[in-house]
Amino acid sequence: MEFQRKKKLTNFTIGLIFLFSGIEYAVILPTIWKYLQTLHAEPYFLGLGLSAFSLTGLLAGPLFGHWSDRTRRTKAIILFANLFEIVGNFMYFMGVSKWLLLSSRLVAGIGTGAGASIFGYLTRATAPEGRATVFAAVMACRQAGLLIGPAFNLFLRLCDFRLGPFIVNKYTSPGLFMCFLWMLLQLAVVFMYWDLPPRGALQREEKKQEEEEEGEDEEGEEKPLVAQDIQKSYGSIQSADIQELPLPNGTLDPPSPSRSMGPFHNFSVSREYLREEVMVLLTAQFITLFNQTALETMVTPLTQKYFNFGELENSAMYCLCGIEVIAGFFFVRWLSGRYADRVILAVGLVICNVSCVWFLIFLCKPRGKGAWLLAQFVIGVFLQVLGLPFVSVSQISLFSKVTAEKTQGFSQGLRRSVGGLATILGPLWAGGLIGNLYVMLGVMMGLLTLLTVMMSVFYNQLVEPRTKTDHADTQEGCG
Repeated sequence: MEFQRKKKLTNFTIGLIFLFSGIEYAVILPTIWKYLQTLHAEPYFLGLGLSAFSLTGLLAGPLFGHWSDRTRRTKAIILFANLFEIVGNFMYFMGVSKWLLLSSRLVAGIGTGAGASIFGYLTRATAPEGRATVFAAVMACRQAGLLIGPAFNLFLRLCDFRLGPFIVNKYTSPGLFMCFLWMLLQLAVVFMYWDLPPRGALQREEKKQEEEEEGEDEEGEEKPLVAQDIQKSYGSIQSADIQELPLPNGTLDPPSPSRSMGPFHNFSVSREYLREEVMVLLTAQFITLFNQTALETMVTPLTQKYFNFGELENSAMYCLCGIEVIAGFFFVRWLSGRYADRVILAVGLVICNVSCVWFLIFLCKPRGKGAWLLAQFVIGVFLQVLGLPFVSVSQISLFSKVTAEKTQGFSQGLRRSVGGLATILGPLWAGGLIGNLYVMLGVMMGLLTLLTVMMSVFYNQLVEPRTKTDHADTQEGCG
Protein backbone atom coordinates (compact mmCIF):
# COMPACT_ATOMS: atom_id res chain seq x y z
CA MET A 1 0.00 0.00 0.00
CA GLU A 2 1.35 3.41 -1.02
CA PHE A 3 0.44 5.05 2.28
CA GLN A 4 2.25 2.42 4.36
CA ARG A 5 5.39 2.87 2.27
CA LYS A 6 5.32 6.64 2.80
CA LYS A 7 4.73 6.17 6.52
CA LYS A 8 7.71 3.81 6.89
CA LEU A 9 10.03 6.11 4.93
CA THR A 10 8.87 9.13 6.94
CA ASN A 11 9.51 7.34 10.23
CA PHE A 12 12.91 6.17 8.96
CA THR A 13 13.83 9.78 8.12
CA ILE A 14 12.77 10.94 11.60
CA GLY A 15 15.03 8.25 13.04
CA LEU A 16 17.90 9.59 10.93
CA ILE A 17 17.35 13.12 12.26
CA PHE A 18 17.69 12.00 15.86
CA LEU A 19 20.57 9.64 15.00
CA PHE A 20 22.52 12.50 13.42
CA SER A 21 21.80 14.80 16.38
CA GLY A 22 23.37 12.18 18.67
CA ILE A 23 26.37 11.77 16.37
CA GLU A 24 26.91 15.54 16.29
CA TYR A 25 27.05 15.71 20.08
CA ALA A 26 29.43 12.74 20.24
CA VAL A 27 31.93 13.91 17.60
CA ILE A 28 32.14 17.57 18.67
CA LEU A 29 32.12 17.33 22.46
CA PRO A 30 35.41 15.37 22.86
CA THR A 31 37.49 17.84 20.84
CA ILE A 32 35.88 21.24 21.34
CA TRP A 33 38.01 22.17 24.36
CA LYS A 34 41.34 21.56 22.62
CA TYR A 35 39.96 23.22 19.49
CA LEU A 36 39.24 26.34 21.54
CA GLN A 37 42.74 26.22 22.97
CA THR A 38 44.22 26.32 19.44
CA LEU A 39 42.20 29.52 18.93
CA HIS A 40 43.62 31.01 22.17
CA ALA A 41 40.22 31.01 23.90
CA GLU A 42 39.81 31.55 27.62
CA PRO A 43 38.57 28.56 29.69
CA TYR A 44 35.09 30.02 30.12
CA PHE A 45 34.56 29.76 26.36
CA LEU A 46 34.02 26.01 26.79
CA GLY A 47 30.95 26.63 28.92
CA LEU A 48 29.79 29.36 26.55
CA GLY A 49 30.15 27.09 23.52
CA LEU A 50 28.22 24.23 25.10
CA SER A 51 25.51 26.50 26.49
CA ALA A 52 25.13 28.47 23.25
CA PHE A 53 23.94 25.37 21.40
CA SER A 54 21.27 24.71 24.04
CA LEU A 55 20.29 28.37 24.30
CA THR A 56 19.26 28.88 20.68
CA GLY A 57 17.58 25.46 20.65
CA LEU A 58 15.63 26.56 23.72
CA LEU A 59 14.41 29.68 21.92
CA ALA A 60 13.76 28.08 18.53
CA GLY A 61 11.73 25.10 19.79
CA PRO A 62 8.47 26.92 20.64
CA LEU A 63 8.71 29.03 17.46
CA PHE A 64 9.05 26.02 15.17
CA GLY A 65 6.40 24.19 17.18
CA HIS A 66 3.99 27.12 16.79
CA TRP A 67 4.73 27.16 13.05
CA SER A 68 3.87 23.46 12.71
CA ASP A 69 0.64 23.88 14.70
CA ARG A 70 -0.46 26.66 12.37
CA THR A 71 0.39 24.91 9.12
CA ARG A 72 0.33 21.18 10.02
CA ARG A 73 3.42 20.95 7.82
CA THR A 74 6.69 19.64 9.21
CA LYS A 75 8.66 18.91 6.05
CA ALA A 76 9.31 22.57 5.22
CA ILE A 77 10.20 23.25 8.86
CA ILE A 78 12.75 20.43 8.95
CA LEU A 79 14.34 21.55 5.68
CA PHE A 80 14.55 25.12 6.97
CA ALA A 81 15.96 24.07 10.36
CA ASN A 82 18.58 21.82 8.76
CA LEU A 83 19.98 24.82 6.90
CA PHE A 84 21.07 26.22 10.26
CA GLU A 85 22.76 22.91 11.09
CA ILE A 86 24.60 22.93 7.76
CA VAL A 87 25.72 26.55 8.03
CA GLY A 88 26.57 26.27 11.73
CA ASN A 89 28.75 23.20 11.29
CA PHE A 90 30.53 24.73 8.30
CA MET A 91 31.30 27.79 10.44
CA TYR A 92 32.66 25.41 13.10
CA PHE A 93 34.89 23.81 10.44
CA MET A 94 36.30 27.17 9.28
CA GLY A 95 37.96 27.78 12.65
CA VAL A 96 38.95 31.39 12.03
CA SER A 97 38.51 32.60 15.60
CA LYS A 98 36.98 31.69 18.96
CA TRP A 99 34.10 34.09 18.26
CA LEU A 100 33.27 32.37 14.99
CA LEU A 101 33.30 29.02 16.76
CA LEU A 102 30.94 30.38 19.43
CA SER A 103 28.68 31.80 16.72
CA SER A 104 28.71 28.45 14.94
CA ARG A 105 27.21 26.71 17.96
CA LEU A 106 24.57 29.42 18.26
CA VAL A 107 23.57 28.95 14.61
CA ALA A 108 23.61 25.14 14.72
CA GLY A 109 21.51 25.14 17.88
CA ILE A 110 18.62 26.79 16.00
CA GLY A 111 18.36 23.64 13.91
CA THR A 112 17.49 21.55 16.95
CA GLY A 113 14.22 23.48 17.27
CA ALA A 114 12.73 21.24 14.56
CA GLY A 115 12.50 18.51 17.19
CA ALA A 116 9.43 20.23 18.65
CA SER A 117 7.64 20.03 15.30
CA ILE A 118 8.59 16.37 14.94
CA PHE A 119 7.26 15.46 18.38
CA GLY A 120 4.09 17.37 17.53
CA TYR A 121 3.71 15.36 14.32
CA LEU A 122 4.31 12.07 16.14
CA THR A 123 1.67 12.99 18.72
CA ARG A 124 -0.93 13.78 16.08
CA ALA A 125 -0.10 10.67 14.05
CA THR A 126 -0.01 8.17 16.94
CA ALA A 127 -2.77 6.87 19.17
CA PRO A 128 -2.29 7.74 22.89
CA GLU A 129 -1.69 4.13 23.90
CA GLY A 130 1.15 3.79 21.38
CA ARG A 131 3.04 7.03 22.00
CA ALA A 132 5.42 5.73 24.65
CA THR A 133 6.52 3.01 22.22
CA VAL A 134 7.12 5.51 19.42
CA PHE A 135 8.92 8.06 21.64
CA ALA A 136 11.14 5.32 23.09
CA ALA A 137 12.21 4.26 19.59
CA VAL A 138 12.96 7.86 18.56
CA MET A 139 14.99 8.55 21.69
CA ALA A 140 16.85 5.28 21.24
CA CYS A 141 17.94 6.55 17.80
CA ARG A 142 19.61 9.54 19.42
CA GLN A 143 21.31 7.33 21.97
CA ALA A 144 22.55 5.12 19.13
CA GLY A 145 24.11 8.25 17.62
CA LEU A 146 25.80 9.02 20.92
CA LEU A 147 27.10 5.46 20.98
CA ILE A 148 28.51 5.28 17.45
CA GLY A 149 29.66 8.91 17.32
CA PRO A 150 33.01 8.23 19.03
CA ALA A 151 33.76 5.61 16.35
CA PHE A 152 33.76 8.36 13.71
CA ASN A 153 36.36 10.23 15.74
CA LEU A 154 38.74 7.33 15.15
CA PHE A 155 39.15 8.33 11.52
CA LEU A 156 38.40 12.05 11.89
CA ARG A 157 41.42 12.37 14.19
CA LEU A 158 43.62 11.16 11.30
CA CYS A 159 42.63 14.04 9.01
CA ASP A 160 45.52 16.36 8.14
CA PHE A 161 45.15 18.16 4.80
CA ARG A 162 43.96 21.42 3.27
CA LEU A 163 40.65 22.11 1.54
CA GLY A 164 41.17 25.36 -0.33
CA PRO A 165 42.01 28.01 2.26
CA PHE A 166 40.87 25.82 5.17
CA ILE A 167 42.85 23.34 7.25
CA VAL A 168 41.22 19.95 7.87
CA ASN A 169 42.55 18.39 11.05
CA LYS A 170 41.23 16.47 14.04
CA TYR A 171 39.67 19.63 15.48
CA THR A 172 38.01 21.09 12.36
CA SER A 173 37.02 17.81 10.67
CA PRO A 174 34.01 17.12 12.97
CA GLY A 175 32.36 20.31 11.68
CA LEU A 176 32.95 19.37 8.03
CA PHE A 177 31.78 15.81 8.68
CA MET A 178 28.52 16.94 10.32
CA CYS A 179 27.96 19.52 7.57
CA PHE A 180 28.13 16.66 5.07
CA LEU A 181 25.75 14.48 7.11
CA TRP A 182 23.15 17.24 7.44
CA MET A 183 23.36 17.86 3.68
CA LEU A 184 22.64 14.18 3.10
CA LEU A 185 19.71 14.48 5.48
CA GLN A 186 18.31 17.34 3.39
CA LEU A 187 18.14 14.96 0.45
CA ALA A 188 16.56 12.26 2.60
CA VAL A 189 13.86 14.69 3.79
CA VAL A 190 13.14 15.87 0.24
CA PHE A 191 12.70 12.36 -1.19
CA MET A 192 11.68 10.23 1.82
CA TYR A 193 9.56 12.46 4.07
CA TRP A 194 5.85 13.21 3.60
CA ASP A 195 3.48 15.42 5.54
CA LEU A 196 0.99 12.65 6.24
CA PRO A 197 -2.50 13.58 7.43
CA PRO A 198 -3.24 13.38 11.17
CA ARG A 199 -4.59 10.30 12.88
CA GLY A 200 -8.32 11.00 12.45
CA ALA A 201 -7.95 11.67 8.73
CA LEU A 202 -5.74 8.59 8.36
CA GLN A 203 -8.39 6.35 9.86
CA ARG A 204 -10.99 7.67 7.41
CA GLU A 205 -8.57 7.28 4.49
CA GLU A 206 -7.72 3.69 5.46
CA LYS A 207 -11.41 2.85 5.77
CA LYS A 208 -12.06 4.36 2.36
CA GLN A 209 -9.24 2.33 0.80
CA GLU A 210 -10.55 -0.87 2.36
CA GLU A 211 -14.00 -0.20 0.94
CA GLU A 212 -12.54 0.49 -2.49
CA GLU A 213 -10.53 -2.73 -2.36
CA GLU A 214 -13.69 -4.67 -1.54
CA GLY A 215 -15.26 -3.25 -4.68
CA GLU A 216 -17.97 -1.25 -2.93
CA ASP A 217 -19.57 1.60 -4.78
CA GLU A 218 -18.62 4.77 -2.93
CA GLU A 219 -20.55 7.20 -5.11
CA GLY A 220 -23.05 9.14 -3.09
CA GLU A 221 -22.44 7.14 0.09
CA GLU A 222 -19.96 9.36 1.90
CA LYS A 223 -21.26 10.13 5.36
CA PRO A 224 -21.01 13.59 6.89
CA LEU A 225 -18.94 14.14 9.97
CA VAL A 226 -20.97 14.33 13.14
CA ALA A 227 -20.17 16.01 16.43
CA GLN A 228 -19.02 12.77 18.03
CA ASP A 229 -16.41 12.28 15.28
CA ILE A 230 -15.06 15.77 15.84
CA GLN A 231 -14.74 15.20 19.58
CA LYS A 232 -13.20 11.80 19.06
CA SER A 233 -10.33 13.11 16.98
CA TYR A 234 -9.89 16.30 18.97
CA GLY A 235 -6.93 18.26 17.73
CA SER A 236 -6.40 15.85 14.84
CA ILE A 237 -8.75 17.29 12.20
CA GLN A 238 -7.50 20.17 10.17
CA SER A 239 -9.78 23.12 9.43
CA ALA A 240 -10.34 21.81 5.92
CA ASP A 241 -11.93 18.67 7.36
CA ILE A 242 -14.65 20.57 9.22
CA GLN A 243 -15.02 23.68 7.14
CA GLU A 244 -18.39 22.76 5.67
CA LEU A 245 -20.79 20.55 7.62
CA PRO A 246 -24.15 19.53 6.09
CA LEU A 247 -27.18 20.83 7.97
CA PRO A 248 -30.32 18.69 8.35
CA ASN A 249 -31.98 20.52 5.46
CA GLY A 250 -29.12 19.63 3.14
CA THR A 251 -27.53 23.07 3.00
CA LEU A 252 -23.95 23.74 3.95
CA ASP A 253 -23.08 25.26 7.29
CA PRO A 254 -20.82 28.26 6.58
CA PRO A 255 -17.53 28.15 8.47
CA SER A 256 -17.70 29.95 11.77
CA PRO A 257 -14.89 32.20 13.00
CA SER A 258 -13.86 29.57 15.56
CA ARG A 259 -13.28 27.04 12.78
CA SER A 260 -11.22 29.30 10.58
CA MET A 261 -8.96 30.82 13.23
CA GLY A 262 -6.71 27.78 13.55
CA PRO A 263 -5.46 25.72 16.47
CA PHE A 264 -4.80 28.71 18.74
CA HIS A 265 -8.40 29.94 18.77
CA ASN A 266 -9.56 30.17 22.41
CA PHE A 267 -6.04 29.12 23.43
CA SER A 268 -4.93 30.19 26.91
CA VAL A 269 -1.42 29.61 28.23
CA SER A 270 -2.58 29.59 31.84
CA ARG A 271 -5.45 27.20 31.17
CA GLU A 272 -3.27 24.87 29.11
CA TYR A 273 -0.03 24.79 31.11
CA LEU A 274 -0.74 26.03 34.63
CA ARG A 275 -2.43 22.79 35.60
CA GLU A 276 -1.06 20.46 38.24
CA GLU A 277 -0.36 17.51 35.95
CA VAL A 278 1.39 19.67 33.35
CA MET A 279 3.54 21.41 35.98
CA VAL A 280 4.56 18.03 37.43
CA LEU A 281 5.74 16.83 34.02
CA LEU A 282 7.60 20.05 33.18
CA THR A 283 9.26 19.86 36.60
CA ALA A 284 10.23 16.25 35.87
CA GLN A 285 11.73 17.35 32.54
CA PHE A 286 13.83 20.06 34.19
CA ILE A 287 15.02 18.14 37.26
CA THR A 288 15.96 14.91 35.49
CA LEU A 289 17.95 16.73 32.78
CA PHE A 290 19.52 19.08 35.32
CA ASN A 291 20.70 16.13 37.41
CA GLN A 292 21.79 14.12 34.38
CA THR A 293 23.95 16.87 32.87
CA ALA A 294 25.36 17.77 36.29
CA LEU A 295 26.45 14.17 36.85
CA GLU A 296 27.89 13.97 33.32
CA THR A 297 29.96 17.05 34.10
CA MET A 298 31.07 15.59 37.43
CA VAL A 299 32.01 12.11 36.22
CA THR A 300 35.13 12.85 34.17
CA PRO A 301 36.99 14.88 36.84
CA LEU A 302 36.14 12.23 39.45
CA THR A 303 37.38 9.33 37.34
CA GLN A 304 40.63 11.21 36.80
CA LYS A 305 40.95 11.99 40.52
CA TYR A 306 40.14 8.56 41.94
CA PHE A 307 41.02 6.13 39.14
CA ASN A 308 43.42 8.06 36.90
CA PHE A 309 41.19 7.42 33.86
CA GLY A 310 42.34 8.82 30.53
CA GLU A 311 40.49 9.36 27.24
CA LEU A 312 40.40 5.65 26.40
CA GLU A 313 38.93 4.57 29.76
CA ASN A 314 36.35 7.38 29.72
CA SER A 315 35.36 6.54 26.16
CA ALA A 316 34.85 2.92 27.14
CA MET A 317 32.75 4.00 30.13
CA TYR A 318 30.53 6.24 27.98
CA CYS A 319 30.19 3.45 25.43
CA LEU A 320 28.95 1.01 28.09
CA CYS A 321 26.57 3.66 29.41
CA GLY A 322 25.24 4.17 25.90
CA ILE A 323 24.58 0.47 25.50
CA GLU A 324 22.75 0.43 28.83
CA VAL A 325 20.61 3.44 27.86
CA ILE A 326 19.62 1.93 24.49
CA ALA A 327 18.72 -1.36 26.17
CA GLY A 328 16.75 0.66 28.75
CA PHE A 329 14.75 2.45 26.06
CA PHE A 330 13.77 -0.81 24.41
CA PHE A 331 12.88 -2.29 27.80
CA VAL A 332 10.66 0.72 28.54
CA ARG A 333 9.14 0.34 25.08
CA TRP A 334 8.18 -3.20 26.02
CA LEU A 335 6.87 -2.13 29.44
CA SER A 336 4.75 0.67 27.96
CA GLY A 337 2.45 -1.89 26.36
CA ARG A 338 1.76 -3.46 29.75
CA TYR A 339 1.82 -0.65 32.29
CA ALA A 340 0.54 2.93 32.43
CA ASP A 341 2.99 5.75 31.78
CA ARG A 342 2.62 7.12 35.31
CA VAL A 343 3.65 3.75 36.76
CA ILE A 344 6.80 3.76 34.61
CA LEU A 345 7.52 7.37 35.67
CA ALA A 346 7.16 6.42 39.34
CA VAL A 347 9.59 3.50 38.91
CA GLY A 348 12.10 5.79 37.20
CA LEU A 349 11.89 8.33 40.03
CA VAL A 350 12.53 5.61 42.61
CA ILE A 351 15.66 4.49 40.72
CA CYS A 352 16.91 8.10 40.40
CA ASN A 353 16.39 8.69 44.13
CA VAL A 354 18.29 5.53 45.02
CA SER A 355 21.13 6.58 42.70
CA CYS A 356 21.42 10.04 44.26
CA VAL A 357 21.38 8.60 47.80
CA TRP A 358 24.08 6.12 46.77
CA PHE A 359 26.31 8.92 45.47
CA LEU A 360 25.77 10.93 48.66
CA ILE A 361 26.78 7.97 50.83
CA PHE A 362 29.68 6.53 48.85
CA LEU A 363 31.02 9.33 46.67
CA CYS A 364 31.12 12.44 48.85
CA LYS A 365 33.38 10.65 51.31
CA PRO A 366 34.88 7.62 49.52
CA ARG A 367 35.24 4.45 51.53
CA GLY A 368 37.99 2.03 50.65
CA LYS A 369 40.15 2.09 47.58
CA GLY A 370 40.97 0.18 44.42
CA ALA A 371 38.40 -2.32 43.17
CA TRP A 372 35.94 -1.62 46.02
CA LEU A 373 35.91 2.12 45.31
CA LEU A 374 35.49 1.45 41.59
CA ALA A 375 32.58 -0.90 42.31
CA GLN A 376 30.84 1.80 44.37
CA PHE A 377 31.25 4.27 41.52
CA VAL A 378 30.06 1.82 38.86
CA ILE A 379 26.91 0.94 40.84
CA GLY A 380 25.99 4.61 41.23
CA VAL A 381 26.50 5.34 37.52
CA PHE A 382 24.58 2.19 36.57
CA LEU A 383 21.57 3.23 38.66
CA GLN A 384 21.62 6.78 37.31
CA VAL A 385 21.73 5.61 33.70
CA LEU A 386 19.08 2.94 34.37
CA GLY A 387 16.54 5.47 35.61
CA LEU A 388 16.94 7.81 32.64
CA PRO A 389 14.85 5.90 30.03
CA PHE A 390 12.02 5.30 32.52
CA VAL A 391 11.64 8.99 33.35
CA SER A 392 12.39 10.39 29.88
CA VAL A 393 9.98 8.28 27.85
CA SER A 394 7.11 8.28 30.34
CA GLN A 395 7.11 12.03 30.96
CA ILE A 396 7.20 12.84 27.23
CA SER A 397 4.38 10.41 26.54
CA LEU A 398 2.29 11.72 29.45
CA PHE A 399 2.93 15.32 28.43
CA SER A 400 1.57 14.63 24.95
CA LYS A 401 -1.58 13.18 26.52
CA VAL A 402 -2.38 15.88 29.08
CA THR A 403 -1.91 18.73 26.58
CA ALA A 404 -4.11 19.45 23.57
CA GLU A 405 -3.15 17.74 20.32
CA LYS A 406 -4.02 20.77 18.20
CA THR A 407 -1.23 22.84 19.80
CA GLN A 408 1.15 19.95 20.36
CA GLY A 409 4.02 21.48 18.38
CA PHE A 410 4.11 24.55 20.60
CA SER A 411 3.68 22.42 23.74
CA GLN A 412 6.57 20.14 22.77
CA GLY A 413 8.67 23.21 22.02
CA LEU A 414 7.92 24.54 25.50
CA ARG A 415 8.84 21.19 27.04
CA ARG A 416 12.11 21.06 25.11
CA SER A 417 12.88 24.65 26.14
CA VAL A 418 12.50 23.67 29.79
CA GLY A 419 14.90 20.80 29.11
CA GLY A 420 17.29 23.15 27.31
CA LEU A 421 17.36 25.45 30.33
CA ALA A 422 18.24 22.44 32.49
CA THR A 423 21.10 21.41 30.19
CA ILE A 424 22.51 24.93 30.46
CA LEU A 425 22.26 25.21 34.25
CA GLY A 426 23.24 21.62 35.13
CA PRO A 427 26.86 21.78 33.89
CA LEU A 428 27.30 25.28 35.34
CA TRP A 429 26.11 24.07 38.74
CA ALA A 430 28.29 20.96 38.77
CA GLY A 431 31.34 22.67 37.30
CA GLY A 432 31.49 25.18 40.14
CA LEU A 433 31.02 22.61 42.91
CA ILE A 434 33.29 19.72 41.94
CA GLY A 435 35.21 20.32 45.16
CA ASN A 436 32.07 20.37 47.34
CA LEU A 437 30.08 17.28 46.47
CA TYR A 438 27.87 17.44 49.57
CA VAL A 439 26.38 20.74 48.42
CA MET A 440 26.16 19.73 44.77
CA LEU A 441 24.55 16.33 45.37
CA GLY A 442 22.50 17.62 48.30
CA VAL A 443 20.71 20.15 46.10
CA MET A 444 20.18 17.49 43.43
CA MET A 445 18.71 15.19 46.06
CA GLY A 446 16.46 18.01 47.26
CA LEU A 447 15.16 18.58 43.74
CA LEU A 448 14.42 14.88 43.31
CA THR A 449 12.61 14.82 46.65
CA LEU A 450 10.49 17.79 45.56
CA LEU A 451 9.61 16.02 42.31
CA THR A 452 8.76 12.80 44.15
CA VAL A 453 6.40 14.66 46.51
CA MET A 454 4.72 16.43 43.59
CA MET A 455 4.37 13.11 41.78
CA SER A 456 2.80 11.49 44.85
CA VAL A 457 0.32 14.33 45.46
CA PHE A 458 -0.87 14.60 41.85
CA TYR A 459 -0.43 10.96 40.83
CA ASN A 460 -4.15 10.43 40.16
CA GLN A 461 -4.23 13.40 37.76
CA LEU A 462 -1.52 11.93 35.51
CA VAL A 463 -4.00 10.10 33.33
CA GLU A 464 -4.62 9.91 29.60
CA PRO A 465 -7.16 12.27 28.03
CA ARG A 466 -9.50 9.44 27.08
CA THR A 467 -10.01 8.68 30.80
CA LYS A 468 -10.76 12.29 31.62
CA THR A 469 -14.37 13.40 31.12
CA ASP A 470 -14.84 15.65 28.13
CA HIS A 471 -11.22 16.78 28.07
CA ALA A 472 -11.60 18.14 24.58
CA ASP A 473 -14.82 19.96 25.36
CA THR A 474 -13.23 21.56 28.40
CA GLN A 475 -10.34 22.85 26.34
CA GLU A 476 -12.66 24.27 23.65
CA GLY A 477 -15.31 25.67 25.90
CA CYS A 478 -13.25 27.66 28.35
CA GLY A 479 -12.55 30.52 26.00
